[in-house]
Amino acid sequence: MRTFIVLLAVSPALALAQTQVVKPPIAHYWVSAETAAGMSIPGMPAGMGGMMGGMMGGGGMQGGKRLLLQLGSQQSAAGEPRAAHAIPPGLQMGAQLPLVTPRRERAADRGPRDYPDGQRPKGRMLLYWGCGDSTRPGQPVVFDFAKIAEGQMPQGLSSRRVAQASGPAFGRSRTYGDWPNPEEPKTVPEGASLRGDHLVKGNYSPDIRFALDRDFMARAELAASGNTMRWNAIATATGYFATLVGAQNENEVVFWSSSDVQEMGGSLMDWLPPAEVARLVKEKVVLPPSTTECTVPREVVAKAGTPMVNFIAYGEEANFIHPPRPSDPKTPWEPQWAAKVRFKSTAGLLLGEEGESPRAQRPPREATRENPQQEAQPQQAPDPLKEGVKALRGIFGR
Repeated sequence: MRTFIVLLAVSPALALAQTQVVKPPIAHYWVSAETAAGMSIPGMPAGMGGMMGGMMGGGGMQGGKRLLLQLGSQQSAAGEPRAAHAIPPGLQMGAQLPLVTPRRERAADRGPRDYPDGQRPKGRMLLYWGCGDSTRPGQPVVFDFAKIAEGQMPQGLSSRRVAQASGPAFGRSRTYGDWPNPEEPKTVPEGASLRGDHLVKGNYSPDIRFALDRDFMARAELAASGNTMRWNAIATATGYFATLVGAQNENEVVFWSSSDVQEMGGSLMDWLPPAEVARLVKEKVVLPPSTTECTVPREVVAKAGTPMVNFIAYGEEANFIHPPRPSDPKTPWEPQWAAKVRFKSTAGLLLGEEGESPRAQRPPREATRENPQQEAQPQQAPDPLKEGVKALRGIFGR
C-alpha cells in the first residue's frame, strides 16, 4: 500500500515539524446524480422532445433523473465479488441496488489509423464562442479536417486544461462494481429523492455509511426566443455552460460555446468539482450562476442550419470520509473509505424561432410529378462531423 506524506504548512519550519502519515482509503464510492431535461423542440409541448428521444432510443434527448453508482476497492473479494447500495425509501427503487462487477473482456487490438481507399477526412469546422448578437474579433477559427489529419493545426487555436477528478473505474481498482447494470436495469422515478441514510456493503470493501441532506438538482428549463436562450435560475447551480453544433451542408460544421474566451468545451459537458467551476467562472469560461440568458451570434445561427444546443448546470458536491483526520499530526491517518456525491442538471434545445418548429423554417422540397406528396427529409448529421471528431481527438486528447 502506498503511503503519502502530507505537509500541513504555515511556514517551512512548522511543516517539517508537523508531517503526518496519510494513507489512501481502502475503498472509494461515487454517486453521480443527473437531472436531464431532454431535448426541447420549439413549437412542441414541454417534455415531448424528451419523450420522442426515448422512443427513438436517443439517450441524449431523453429526459429524467439518472444515477451512476461506482465502487472501487484496493481489496480483493472473498470469492465472487458482491456489493449493494442500501438506499433510502425516498428513492422509490426498492431496498437496494446491486453493484455488479463487469466481466473482463479482451480489448480489441487497435492498429494504426487508416482511411478507406486512401481517403482523408473532408470538410471543415468553424469554431465560435461568446454570448452576444455579433461575433468577436478573430472568429471563426477554422479546422480543416484534411489538414488536421496531416498534423497541421489551425492558426489562432488555444485551449486550457480542465481538472476533472478520476473516480472508481473497472481496471483502475483492484475490485470494482457499479450500477446501472444488466442484473437490475431499473430507471430512476421522476419523484425520486436521494435524501436520507445510505449504506454500501460488499465482500471487497469496508461498510460505507453516510447520510445525505442534498438532492437531485432542479430541472433546467431551456427555451429560446429567436437567437437568445433563456433558462430558469437553479438555486444549487455553481455555473452554466452551453455548446452548439450545426451545419448547412455536408462540407461545413459550425461549433459554438458560451465561453467568453476561446474554448472548445468538450471536457466541460460533464460533472466538474465546485472549485474548478469557480476557477472557470473567474476565467470567464463558465457563465456565473446568476446568469439566466445567452444570445447566440446571428452569424453562427445563420451558418448552423438547425443547430442543436447542449446545456449544463454544474452542481454542488457532498464528500464523506471515515474515519475523520486526526487532529494530532503525529497520529497517522488511515481512512477506511471515502464517498463523493456529485450533481448536474442538463438540457438540450433545437434552436429555432419562437413558437416555430425548426423544420418549419425550411421550405419543403419541391413536389415532382412522380411523387407529388414528396416532403422535406430530416436533416442528417454531416459526414465531416464524424471524421472531424476523430481528427480533433489528437489535439485535445479525448
